[in-house]
Amino acid sequence: MIDFINLYLVPGLTIGSVYALGAVGISMIFGILRFAHFAHGDLMTIGGYGVLTAVWFIPLHPLLLLPVGMALAIGAALAVDEFFYKPLRKLPTIYTVIASFGVALIFRSLAQLFWSSGNQVFVSGVRPPMVFFDTFRISELHLQVIILTLIIAVALHFFLTRSKLGRAMRAVSDEPELAAVAGLDTERVVRWTWVIGAALAATAGVFAGMDTSMHPNLGWNLLLAMFAAAVLGGIGKPMGAIAGGLIIGIAEETATFTWLSDEPLISPSYKSAVAFFIMVALLLFRPQGLFKGRLL
Repeated sequence: MIDFINLYLVPGLTIGSVYALGAVGISMIFGILRFAHFAHGDLMTIGGYGVLTAVWFIPLHPLLLLPVGMALAIGAALAVDEFFYKPLRKLPTIYTVIASFGVALIFRSLAQLFWSSGNQVFVSGVRPPMVFFDTFRISELHLQVIILTLIIAVALHFFLTRSKLGRAMRAVSDEPELAAVAGLDTERVVRWTWVIGAALAATAGVFAGMDTSMHPNLGWNLLLAMFAAAVLGGIGKPMGAIAGGLIIGIAEETATFTWLSDEPLISPSYKSAVAFFIMVALLLFRPQGLFKGRLL
């Protein structure tokens, strides 16, 4: 049981936290703008590279430099919305979805141009894990990621339920036409959707880059799992996306645990298929997700 917690549960919660933060943006964008944003993973990559660049010049812990990555990701998100997505809003959704694929390629190419296509790390060297009760060995980074994700989840919940802007975002998500007739500034809601989604994407990108390494395909490689998390939680339900991300992360890691024999349930090289399997099963049997999100 100790090995299960140390080697599978905690890493599952860590990668699940990355999925959760990325899935929140995907879910919010779909709920308010009504399209699947396939450039969201690359927005994570841009934010991660922003913090990596800041680390080169400012001798601080990468997590303390998160605002730099957030600012870069937010600027990129607002720019592509203004120049690529906004002109297409009156057209069928498929045009915006295709445009998001193009934006993803642009982001990835820019990452390769400015930061090269190789792997780069935030901090070199190996740090020993933290030991609790002489049995639990947990990486300091993993503990930081899990705690920060829980704090973000609580803050997001209170923002969406208690603030005026949060209630406006929920109103636009539920009934956009009625919200516009009621006098809500829908364009302001759209801008803040991008701001929050991009900030959380940048945070997820930094978490993922610190846990492994930064490379131009980092966010793209995580995109399927983030979409699976958004579908699992219910499209358009940010808190559901957080729950979905944590579930997917734990499911991926624990699927490689040796439950009944010396052999793992599935090979570690195939654990990413767990997210795909969960997403397909949900679309077939419960397309509205655990939190009853949108079907359209």
